[in-house]
Amino acid sequence: MKIIIADTSAVVRAIFEQNLQKYSDLQIIASVPNSRQLAKSIQENEPDVIICGFDLTESIIFEDFKKFSQSNQIPVLFLAGSEEELTKSRSLSLSDSMLKPKLNSYDPSFFDSISERLAKIISQSPRKCSCGSESSTGENAFKILCIGASTGGPSAVSQVLKGLGKNFPLPVLYAQHIEIGADENLASWLAGECHNIHISVARDGEEARPGHVYMAPADRHLVIDYAKSNGTPVLHLSDEEPERFLRPAVNKLFRSAAHFYKQKCLAVLLTGMGMDGADGCKVICDRGGWTIVEDKSTCTVFGMPAAAIEAGGAKEILPRGDISNRILELVKK
Repeated sequence: MKIIIADTSAVVRAIFEQNLQKYSDLQIIASVPNSRQLAKSIQENEPDVIICGFDLTESIIFEDFKKFSQSNQIPVLFLAGSEEELTKSRSLSLSDSMLKPKLNSYDPSFFDSISERLAKIISQSPRKCSCGSESSTGENAFKILCIGASTGGPSAVSQVLKGLGKNFPLPVLYAQHIEIGADENLASWLAGECHNIHISVARDGEEARPGHVYMAPADRHLVIDYAKSNGTPVLHLSDEEPERFLRPAVNKLFRSAAHFYKQKCLAVLLTGMGMDGADGCKVICDRGGWTIVEDKSTCTVFGMPAAAIEAGGAKEILPRGDISNRILELVKK
């Protein structure tokens, strides 16, 4: 959970930074003293939640923060310095408010309470959190599905794609570690196995359409060049250096999708040897997207999924047979 601390007091900000470090699911990404720097930091850092302790008894700050709360969907935990401020804060429709302790009264139980309140307001927020345990996707939230796999991947991907049925509403981008010269044969084999969905090797500059799987060619990275105004991704085949000796690299694809689609990105990491995809999954989660990682019980090789789990990049861990239905649940919400 990415947090911005906003308080005019440098001492208070330091107290929060020091004490919240012990919570592994909380990450302080910025600490700011005024509303101007808060607005700038939100644009630069994309927080999941804000802890704010501004003095709302000043009318200028109150009106400024009122405009902020009306124009942003970011959850805010407000820390009031007095009962008057607490009453004022409740007129702003903020996510939660509580009284701020005196400087000599901060203790571990207070920060435990902060952690619990943050988890609660995040779970109730329409925005996606980078570490939330529940999906709040909203209608048509996801715009793209990315799949990454290595050892044992073709049969795993075939099973997942079959389960998506006909008329799948998203474009599917697929990175598979594969030998040079084997990509067209694999795409043809998958197309023969999965009659419900179109499958082809991706081409540079191609627009990715819903209900179509675009597989990275051997020895080229598949990334998104840009997204059109209607959300359609335009593909790019890159000859950049291999990542961890791999080209195509799942990480390249996943990070690219996270960059353009943020919380609208859905990704699945299947069986495979090594660590490729772990960093990409973490980036997707940090940008508010959703990741599903294959459970050890059905993996041919558990290396890549295990690395993603270790990196904190797995929103859900599911056996292969449950992945398709979960994808359909998420995209139809």
